[in-house]
Amino acid sequence: MISIIATVLNESESIQNLLDSLAQQTCQPDEIVITDGGSSDQTVAILQRYTDRLPLRVLVVAGCNISAGRNRAIEAAQGDIIAVTDAGVRLERDWLEKLVQPLVVDSSLQVAGGFFKADPHNVFEAAMGATVLPLVDEIDPATFLPTSRSVAFRKTAWAAVGGYPEWLDFCEDLIFDLRLKQVFKKFAFASDAVVHFRPRGTLRSFYKQYYLYARGDGKADLWRKRHLIRYLTYLVAAPLVFLLGVFVHPLLWLLVIPGAAYYLYQPYRRLPAVMKSLPDHSPGDRVYAVLLVPVLRIWGDLAKMSGYPVGLRWRWLNHPPNWRIINAG
Repeated sequence: MISIIATVLNESESIQNLLDSLAQQTCQPDEIVITDGGSSDQTVAILQRYTDRLPLRVLVVAGCNISAGRNRAIEAAQGDIIAVTDAGVRLERDWLEKLVQPLVVDSSLQVAGGFFKADPHNVFEAAMGATVLPLVDEIDPATFLPTSRSVAFRKTAWAAVGGYPEWLDFCEDLIFDLRLKQVFKKFAFASDAVVHFRPRGTLRSFYKQYYLYARGDGKADLWRKRHLIRYLTYLVAAPLVFLLGVFVHPLLWLLVIPGAAYYLYQPYRRLPAVMKSLPDHSPGDRVYAVLLVPVLRIWGDLAKMSGYPVGLRWRWLNHPPNWRIINAG
C-alpha cells in the first residue's frame, strides 16, 4: 500500500497545482494524507473540494511545524511505503510511479529520492533557479540527500530513526535524511521522478528563505566548514584583496577573477537550460538573467551569514537533542 503525505499552511494560491498533478498520476496512491498547520486562508476548503477526486484525508493540527505536520500525516497513513511531497510544487504525471519503483522492485531498499527542477514564471525566477537549484548531471547518487519535495521511504524506516525532528523548524528534511543514511546507508536515486518547484520571486522572499535555512543549519550544528569559509571569504579574503589593490598595486584586484569564476561557474552553466523553460524570452531577458546571477549569489550568502549565528545562539540556549545519536528500537 502506498500513501502520499504532505503538510501545508496558507497555500491557497499554490495548492491546486499540487492537487491537480496528484489527480493526473499514472500510478494512483492508495491514500493521500495532508496535514494543515492551521491555515487562515482557503487552503482547507480547497483541499476538501478534492476529496471526491482523490483518496484524500485532511488533518488540521493548528500550530504544528513542518516536521510535526509530516509526522502526524505519516502516523495516520496506512501505507507501508510513504511518498512525501510539498505544497508549491507540480508533479510530473509519472512522478509517483518512478519514485516508488526502486522500493517495489527491491525489498531491501528503504529510501528512494526523486529530483526537482526549477519551474520559473519570469526571468528573475529563472536566474534564481539557476543560482540555487542543481541540474541532474550534478548529482552523485551515492551522496545525494533528497528533499522532502520528492522522496519515498518505508514507514518502518521512518519509525526506526524517530521520524522528522520536531524540535527543528527548518532543514528538518536534511536531518531526517542524514539519520536515514546513518542507519540504512544506501538510497536509490530516481532521477526521473521529477517535481517542478517555483523559485522565490523577490529578493525579500529569497533572503527570508535562505536566512531561515542557515538558521536551521545553526540550530542543527550543520556545515560548520561551509559557513566558516563563507565568513572568511567575505570578511577576510575580499577586504584583503581590496586593500592590496589600494596600497600595493591595482593589478592585484585581478585576484578576484579566479574566485569569481569558480563562484559563478555552476549558475551560469545551468542558466541556458533553465531559461529554456520560460515560454518566451528575448536576448535582453538573457542579459538580465546573466546580470542577476552574481547579485543573487551575494544576496543569498548575506542571508546565510545573518541566519547562521542566530541558529547557533538558539542552540546554545536551548540544548536540542543530538540528532547524530539514534537509539535502537
